[in-house]
Amino acid sequence: MAPAASKLRAREGLGALPPRALAQYLRLLRLYPVLTKAATSGILSALGNFLAQMIEKKREKENCSQKLDVSGPLRYAVYGFFFTGPLSHFFYLFMEHWIPSEVPLAGVKRLLLDRLLFAPAFLLLFFLIMSFLEGKDAAAVAVQIRRRFWPALCMNWQVWTPAQFVNINYVPLQFRVLFANLVSLFWYMYLASLGK
Repeated sequence: MAPAASKLRAREGLGALPPRALAQYLRLLRLYPVLTKAATSGILSALGNFLAQMIEKKREKENCSQKLDVSGPLRYAVYGFFFTGPLSHFFYLFMEHWIPSEVPLAGVKRLLLDRLLFAPAFLLLFFLIMSFLEGKDAAAVAVQIRRRFWPALCMNWQVWTPAQFVNINYVPLQFRVLFANLVSLFWYMYLASLGK
């Protein structure tokens, strides 16, 4: 009887884990918004690169037990922590104050600002920072940007426009970076595949 009761208590404890984790995340988000969003961005960016490597290994029918390139997730973690999280946090705040909800067509104006100004600048920053972290010289960076920027921007507009429409118009401000991070899991998998 006692082992069954302890199993039941253990199961109940595991069932309470997601609500406790969410409560802790919300507390950290309230106390340390930029740091929490930076850490979340770093972790999910690294995970996106890790998943891209796993998919690439499966696609090439390689042995998945072979070593993964740990420098890739590390670079993505650095980029997510120092750039994606903080910049996104302040961009969403800026957008909220610059184009308040009361402005006519606020959602459309915010989306256009995001898609036509923020997206190209952020993507260019991504290529520059990643190239720097990979140790590429200026000539290699210029070649990479000339070759990959436009296709990546076109894909960005396709993938992110509906996601950002939902994010900007329906997701509460404090969760917009998290929502974008979840979409970024797949987006960073795509960007990592461009490096192949």
